[in-house]
Amino acid sequence: MSKGFTTNYRIALLASLVLTMFAGLEVRLVWLHVVDRDELLRSVGEARRQLIVDNARRGDILDVNGALLATSRSIIVLGVDPQSVRSEDHAKLPELATLLGMPLSDLERICATKTRPAGLAAGPKAASSSPAMTISFGPAAAAEAAPDAEPAKKDDTELDDPDKEGNRPIRWAKLSDQVPESVYATIGKLGIRGVYGSRAYRRDYPHNEMAAHIIGYVDREERPVSGIEHYADFYLRGENGWLESERDGRSHELAQFRTREAPASDGFNVYLSIDTTIQHMAEEELVGIAAQYDPEKATIIVSDPQTGLILALANYPSFDLNSFNKLARADQRRMRNIAVADEYEPGSVFKIVAVSGALNEGLVTTGTEFDCTLEKIDYNGTTRSLPREDSGDHFDHPLTVAEIIEKSSNKGAAQLAMALGDRRFYNYACAFGFGQRTGFPVGGEVPGKLKPPEKWDSLSITRMPMGQSVTATALQMQMAMGVIANGGMLLKPQIIHEVKDSHGEWVYKFDPVEVRRVISEQTARTMARLLTAVVSSDGNATEAAIPGFEVAGKTGTANKLVPFELPSGATVLRYSEHHHVASFIGFFPATLRHKGDRQVAIAVIVDDADARCPNGVAYGHMVAAPVFKRLGERLIPYLDIRPQIDNEAPRALAMGGAP
Repeated sequence: MSKGFTTNYRIALLASLVLTMFAGLEVRLVWLHVVDRDELLRSVGEARRQLIVDNARRGDILDVNGALLATSRSIIVLGVDPQSVRSEDHAKLPELATLLGMPLSDLERICATKTRPAGLAAGPKAASSSPAMTISFGPAAAAEAAPDAEPAKKDDTELDDPDKEGNRPIRWAKLSDQVPESVYATIGKLGIRGVYGSRAYRRDYPHNEMAAHIIGYVDREERPVSGIEHYADFYLRGENGWLESERDGRSHELAQFRTREAPASDGFNVYLSIDTTIQHMAEEELVGIAAQYDPEKATIIVSDPQTGLILALANYPSFDLNSFNKLARADQRRMRNIAVADEYEPGSVFKIVAVSGALNEGLVTTGTEFDCTLEKIDYNGTTRSLPREDSGDHFDHPLTVAEIIEKSSNKGAAQLAMALGDRRFYNYACAFGFGQRTGFPVGGEVPGKLKPPEKWDSLSITRMPMGQSVTATALQMQMAMGVIANGGMLLKPQIIHEVKDSHGEWVYKFDPVEVRRVISEQTARTMARLLTAVVSSDGNATEAAIPGFEVAGKTGTANKLVPFELPSGATVLRYSEHHHVASFIGFFPATLRHKGDRQVAIAVIVDDADARCPNGVAYGHMVAAPVFKRLGERLIPYLDIRPQIDNEAPRALAMGGAP
């Protein structure tokens, strides 16, 4: 019997279809929840799981008074997940491009490029994580950052299986690695899905060129390259933290699914012995030297000879730490720390070795006389030629040891070295630190050249005492003069004062390091008195005298070795009469009369300033000594150095004849 549209057949067919659908659904549910459960859970976990790296903040570099020399500023590393960008977001891309300062066409291409070939390594605009923000959505990254994480089956570039064409979706493409936080806040208000960032740090050097060769720099990947940044990286770098969590479809963290977390540990702060005020003074003097003489290079070092602490170390030319990557290849020599990486023949400053050694051995007194009119002298059974005196000086009478220093006699220095003998003179040169590195931690230090006696020629014993046939660095000369200033002890130069954590708690303090005793305290005091005569009215460096203070020091005017072409066409090195290294290295007060009094040593070394000097010769007393005086006078009030009234008293003692 017909019941209109509804029939038993149709009811049975409909019931069968419904039952079949439910049966299929049940089978599918059983398949998903039982048969294929483990694989699906793994796939879902990979899609939602993420490891977020919490970047540690690199420690600051500060001067001895806490002034910032290098710091880390917070920035945002911004990227986009092209899979999440909606069609309605495209209208907002021009504003985003403007905020990022990038061409709109590049931004649109990055957002539109949703896949890449499976075998293509991820690049900066592909599905890769940036160096400053390591974001991954799979167990591989977790295993890398967390030692106890599960072993990975796939790396973070293989989270999605390739499609039929062999392409994988791009999940992360970097847009910028230096977005200021204020700009990032504006970008967030645009509401573009899939655009997100992570906080990172970029190194900043507030004083640009100041102490550039000491501070050094880190590259754009935050890798330390030079200077304290490299040497003290162990203290500065800190340890990144990480957390393992899950994300939603908009790449926002689902904090309730956070499983494991290790907080970041910021780097320690490194306090240098450098004083920015003194460093600024030294660099100002270098600017003046460059303007007046246009030298090839120049160095000024200021130190505390009682501790070995370096208060300032400045080189010309220098460079801007914030723009190190913009230097042309021809200008990259500016990065060289010439105070420790370049060696030169020190000239007459080296005479302190022969004089100190002879006095220390008791071979002479300050009143012992030497005939400095001789042209030749017999030594060890051989007649040796004595060097000529500097600047045409000719002495018509014997000179005492005190006068040899005061007048800077080359012939006298040679005879003092002969009194010591080859081996003892060489040993004293070694004891003063020549021919070996000082242990200064930055700048690619070289040891200089000091040949042992068995490699000397017939002129070595007469030329080395006057600072020829031996090379040294500016820092070696500074520390050698410090031996006399501090009572006979060679100290290791120190540039790091202390290390503190991010809370200001003390971690490590660098104390003075005594390398060896070179001469006795009595000899050192005698040498200090002798060196004060150099800047007296009868000395050859009156330009370095500071009224009211005992200034001890020594000039140097060293002929440079330059290439010379022989008639045969061969090229040899010869001493030039028109290219010199002018220097003055000294300290004051020459004697400390009260416990706790401040003393400062200053080295001024100027290379090849001859072209703008009278008669084309850059003498140490003319070029370097005035700089010593100006800088010393500026340091007196700043360091509260006490004056000594009678500036001629030390010279009178030096001429008295007693060591």
